[in-house]
Amino acid sequence: MLGGAVARKLAARGDHVTVLQRRPAGLGLPEVLADVADRNAVRRAVANCDGVVHLAAKVGITGGWSDFLRTNVTGTDTLVQACRALGVPRLVHVSSPSVTHAGSSLVGAGAGPADPVRARGHYARSKAMAEQIALAADGAQLRVLAIRPHLVWGPGDTQLVARIVDRARRGTLPVLGTGAALIDTTYVDNAVDALVAAVERVEQVHGRALVVSNAEPRPIGEVLAAIATAGGATPPSRHVPAAVGTLAGAAVEALWAARQKLGRPAATHPPMTRFLAEQLSTAHWFDQRETQLLLQWRPTVDLATGFARLAASYS
Repeated sequence: MLGGAVARKLAARGDHVTVLQRRPAGLGLPEVLADVADRNAVRRAVANCDGVVHLAAKVGITGGWSDFLRTNVTGTDTLVQACRALGVPRLVHVSSPSVTHAGSSLVGAGAGPADPVRARGHYARSKAMAEQIALAADGAQLRVLAIRPHLVWGPGDTQLVARIVDRARRGTLPVLGTGAALIDTTYVDNAVDALVAAVERVEQVHGRALVVSNAEPRPIGEVLAAIATAGGATPPSRHVPAAVGTLAGAAVEALWAARQKLGRPAATHPPMTRFLAEQLSTAHWFDQRETQLLLQWRPTVDLATGFARLAASYS
């Protein structure tokens, strides 16, 4: 969702855009079809580019460490080395706020340094390592800026929205704790505009990480209800203690890992993990003043408008 939207936005303003992914994207743009860890393919993709936006990643809460390592860490290192070897001057690395989340609440937080040791789960840990690799390459020849969009959603989203709506329809979406913990989210159009702004501002703002969000913290119970309602589902009303959710997440993780070892991985995503329980029960929202100042960007689609657009996409 986000990668395609960024590519279309850049092309629409007149940039010559080449995209790299494993399968055809149907964007009508030049494509290199390959794995992001394929050194030769990545070099073909970035040749003659004056800027790269790195969005490729293995996203999710399941899978073996080797899969996350190959795509998120090795893939980022491969891309960085290609940019340096071929003289690409600008790299916008798309990271995640989870690279600094150690399980406790984040209230009006700044970006903070990526911490692979304290990051929770394979995804966050590998993204923290990837961000460190990207920012370590920042210098006079290659300007690097890491952008951490927080919980991007919108019409067509299969990662966050579709799963919330599906579980709400099946009546299996609980609210952990009171549902009052405040969280930030980012409507997809705002995330796209922020990444395009980062491409323009990386020469002036580089060697650091910035969190991007709508700057509209809302109680997590309210966010879940709004997404469920937009998808035509009944909002969740069943509350489960956060500690119970965490214990259930640990049990489910053990079961999924056992199935993986037996060569019988589950076909669906787990209903709960420890990381997901933390995300659903703790506050995590970020001070956006510095981000907006440095990127010379502000979100243009507020949450109410975004939820209305989401509802229209389901009608």
